[in-house]
Amino acid sequence: MAAEIEILADAEAVAERGAEIVVAQADAAVEARGEFSFAVSGGHTPWAMLALLGDRLPWDRVAVFQVDERVAPLGSPDRNLTRLLESLPPEGRARVNAMLVDAADLETAATAYASTLPERLDLVHLGLGADGHTASLVPDDPALEVADQNVATTGEYRGRRRMTLTYPAIDRARMVLWLVTGEDKADALERLRSGDRSIPAARIEAPRSLILADRAAAGDRAP
Repeated sequence: MAAEIEILADAEAVAERGAEIVVAQADAAVEARGEFSFAVSGGHTPWAMLALLGDRLPWDRVAVFQVDERVAPLGSPDRNLTRLLESLPPEGRARVNAMLVDAADLETAATAYASTLPERLDLVHLGLGADGHTASLVPDDPALEVADQNVATTGEYRGRRRMTLTYPAIDRARMVLWLVTGEDKADALERLRSGDRSIPAARIEAPRSLILADRAAAGDRAP
């Protein structure tokens, strides 16, 4: 994966720059196609960025999707949806398409969610785990090999099963925006940048990828 990288001072700077890019991509998408589709991962990185969006997006032209979700009850602090809704303004919350991980049949729910996705997402936010996972594409899980579905379920990972976009869905995105912060991500980030396909994150092959990393994650290395 060939990705551009911007190294910023700290996590706050990463969030601010990320918000700028989301706004720019939204403006371009609305001008070109009349709407903006934006998929957001869980983890620790996106919430500060999302909180900075406020009224800077034309929310009536925006569709927000989840990249991944933990199988947990609605409202649980384990649900990415809980933090996603807390981070967005009311206009943004109304535009969220939630993964229905509390459904009795997860496989049917995954297929149903896939049917709500556009053919190509405009922007996909991804994080990076210290173990090299991204979205809920985690090491050694069968979901890594799913090539004929846009949404899949996983086995248990850190105490929860997950639902996740697959590589095909992410790779069709017009742009992938990685937010990577913290010293614990330094090794995984180096492996991602070197194209080490032994980690799930390095198997992303979207046509355009930009990594925003703080100096802790980048180890003060120049781009």
